[in-house]
Amino acid sequence: MLIEDAVRNRAREEGLAVEHFDVLVVGAGISGIGAGYHLQKHCPDKRYVILEGREAMGGTWDLFRYPGIRSDSDMYTLGYAFKPWTNAKAIADGPAILDYVHETAREHGIDAKIRYGHMVRRASWSSEDARWTVEVEHGGETRRLTCGFLFMCSGYYDYEAGYTPEFEGVEEFAGELVHPQKWTDRIDYKGKRVVVIGSGATAVTLVPEMARDAAHVTMLQRSPTYIVSRPSEDRIANSLRSVLPAKVAYGITRWKNVLLGMFFFNLARKRPDRVKGKILDAVRSELGADYDVETHFTPRYNPWDQRLCLVPDGDLFQSLRAGTSSIVTDTIDRFTKKGLKLASGRELDADLIVTATGLSIKLLGGLEVVADGVPVNPARSLAYKGMMYSGIPNLASSFGYTNASWTLKADLTCGYVCRLLRHMDRIGMRQCTPVAVDGEVPEAPFLDFSSGYVQRAVDKMPKQGAHRPWRVYQNYALDIMAFRFGALEDGAMQFSNPRRAAERGGASIGREAAAGATP
Repeated sequence: MLIEDAVRNRAREEGLAVEHFDVLVVGAGISGIGAGYHLQKHCPDKRYVILEGREAMGGTWDLFRYPGIRSDSDMYTLGYAFKPWTNAKAIADGPAILDYVHETAREHGIDAKIRYGHMVRRASWSSEDARWTVEVEHGGETRRLTCGFLFMCSGYYDYEAGYTPEFEGVEEFAGELVHPQKWTDRIDYKGKRVVVIGSGATAVTLVPEMARDAAHVTMLQRSPTYIVSRPSEDRIANSLRSVLPAKVAYGITRWKNVLLGMFFFNLARKRPDRVKGKILDAVRSELGADYDVETHFTPRYNPWDQRLCLVPDGDLFQSLRAGTSSIVTDTIDRFTKKGLKLASGRELDADLIVTATGLSIKLLGGLEVVADGVPVNPARSLAYKGMMYSGIPNLASSFGYTNASWTLKADLTCGYVCRLLRHMDRIGMRQCTPVAVDGEVPEAPFLDFSSGYVQRAVDKMPKQGAHRPWRVYQNYALDIMAFRFGALEDGAMQFSNPRRAAERGGASIGREAAAGATP
């Protein structure tokens, strides 16, 4: 007996009706709210629900509470295409972004579609029924819902815990130790000596903000990151908004920033030495000729081999110049009672140590996937357009760009899912499955990025192919053409009516489902 049959029988025995939706969205962050908008606008006949594991909307922007939390993309690209960002600050803080997400959901009635405290654990596909049976934990009980299409908008990292390396002697430290992902309001750093371990976006956000009130903040980095200063306000955007309708001004600014970002990224790829020199020259102009830029700000890799760090209005450089913060480039030998002993022999005293050491990637929020009774591992599949998985029907996920804002790709993904749903209705099909022919699609890592959090998760991510539609381009312009105007029936996406296939005795799931099964 198939797992799906067992689930239905169990529900009947318990006297429970299994609630059905056309589309089930997982996650009420930026992607999930965007999905709700697109479904309402482009597929108004589809009944949908958004399941959120936590008790609040906002995803990242509700979870993270550390000092100074802000975007590392401008809000004209991190904002939704359909909802103009009208605040003066282009580089916004976390609370402002959270308000924006809440306002968007409230304006479009999307908030009424969210069910909080619903943690999705398992999804089982039945080709005979052309639907997913989704198992959800809520209030200590397991509930079951069914849907025709499953849209995962749960982000890319583990919400339960961030990444912290194993440090020797941690138990000896007499002060307080915290990962930014676990920050709470009870943590007091005023007048204290603080060490922030890390050199990424979180670290460069924390350091200048904490330096306002701490006795001193030291950013301890194993290796430097490229850091770029940018004005927190976009003067062109603010000027346009004063003379043009908000939506028009927003659209112009959005494309201005998209094109500038693409230009800078492509220049970094083609002329990395030139871009590297410009970035480092800018750092020297901020800190002066006597500062050791070679040691503390010169990475071992080229620009955009990892994501650049953005500091609005040069706030990090201001705190370094003021002496309220400093950078130490070294490795940790061990924790001590008073702080940290470094490989160089130097010791750093600290009352509070913040491990801004990164995130842990968690594909599909850790969802267990079963297709026609066979366990399937999405990490062993090929990514179709960076949003679906070979051999897995009627399932898509939202995953943003590494070289631009998350929302640019999320908007396109939501639009494409709606195109798929409408197309299946037009042709009378209920199942869409990306299928890659074995041996015809050379594989490569899903993300071409050298960042630690990416390299640690290579085996947890799907692969990408060498050509369309399996290639992940990280290019907004190319994706617009593919997602909005590209052919839906491209040879790789197979459409079928499963019940008819079952009646004929045919198989409706591609070979990838079995090949991707967890051993």
